[in-house]
Amino acid sequence: MNAPWKSGASGNRDPFAAFICDEAALDVLRPIVIEMGWQSEKCAKGGLRNAVQSLSVAASPNILMVDLSESGDPLNDINALAEVCEPGTVVIAVGQVNDVRLYRDLLSSGIHDYLLKPLSAGQLRDSLTQAQAVFSAPKMSDPDAARRHISTAIVGTRGGVGASTLATSLAWLFSSDHKLPTALLDLDIHFGTGALALDLEPGRGLTDAIDNPSRIDGLFIERAMIRANDNLAILSAEAPINSPLMTDGSAFVQLEEEFRQSFEMTMIDLPRNMLINFPHLLADVNVVVLATEMTLASARDTIRILSWLKTNAAHATPLIVANKVQAGMSEISKADFEASIERKIDFSIPYDVKAAVNAAKLGQTFAEANRSNKSSGVVRQIADRIMGASDEVADSDKPEKKSLLGNFDLKSLLAKKEKPARASVPAE
Repeated sequence: MNAPWKSGASGNRDPFAAFICDEAALDVLRPIVIEMGWQSEKCAKGGLRNAVQSLSVAASPNILMVDLSESGDPLNDINALAEVCEPGTVVIAVGQVNDVRLYRDLLSSGIHDYLLKPLSAGQLRDSLTQAQAVFSAPKMSDPDAARRHISTAIVGTRGGVGASTLATSLAWLFSSDHKLPTALLDLDIHFGTGALALDLEPGRGLTDAIDNPSRIDGLFIERAMIRANDNLAILSAEAPINSPLMTDGSAFVQLEEEFRQSFEMTMIDLPRNMLINFPHLLADVNVVVLATEMTLASARDTIRILSWLKTNAAHATPLIVANKVQAGMSEISKADFEASIERKIDFSIPYDVKAAVNAAKLGQTFAEANRSNKSSGVVRQIADRIMGASDEVADSDKPEKKSLLGNFDLKSLLAKKEKPARASVPAE
């Protein structure tokens, strides 16, 4: 159920109301309510059905506490309550049934918390304080908040070009330097390294979302994502390699929608195969960063992906980032690469193996572990470019004026390429 209390504004509603079945629970609740600065008279005798009857003819409060003790079918009654609650209501349920499945179902239905009787003062105080914080938090339905959200997908043209390293570094920069609430979604379900780069356990959040897309909501996101710092949370997986991915992609779309409601920045580490299988993942993406390397294979696949983006995600701004660049050590020159893809490379990140090893040893992202490093400086420039990408008209995907080299295609490059003096490093 998509409960209507998940978003909305307060208007002139009461800050709190409760419908509790027994006097013992009311005796514990009333002093806490007074302590919170609310009216104890708003703590009424009666359970969930009384709440439905009362709120059907009166405005619902900002925070509502309802007792399920006399309810024979709590989930069905919660649905009835959602029908009469105004948008923005934060609901706390109390009851006597100590059942994990009921607890999970209630949270999935949109309830903020479920408290087990007998109630304690500390338990009530903590839950009400959290509910007040949830209600007071900025709602992403506000026009200004919605405008601020930027969604960026990082795609590697080949395996091993450093797309995941770039994704984690950018996510960290947005969360730490720019102080933006940031979600990092690692869609390499079996071999993702997002959590590893942040020195975290991936958890089961992403696999649970894929298995149960209908249960994805704000509360699911809050519990499933792993917190890396105050502004950065990651959703990833380390699925068994004998378990193939079985999904129509609806879970990913729902996740992106919830991220827009809860964060200001979404970073998607998007493997090439996921781009092909689930093109709708880019429906609301603002920027697509293509991480590439100066090889023939990467030039070929950059051309193919840019063409795909023009057809399937023309609204997104593409940025070409050449990673692991070594002067004089590339298969093809920058000029030949740019002539082949018919546009400029936006950013070139120098290859620095010592910095990469340092980040791995520290269990930090590349940008965090190497703050003053030249390569990290380029990553910061990319972050700044993405920040302005949602407001500027991107002209970087327009073909460059062709030079003589522009007449060469990849076959020509292969033909003109000199025989290497030593064995070349595989592109993959």
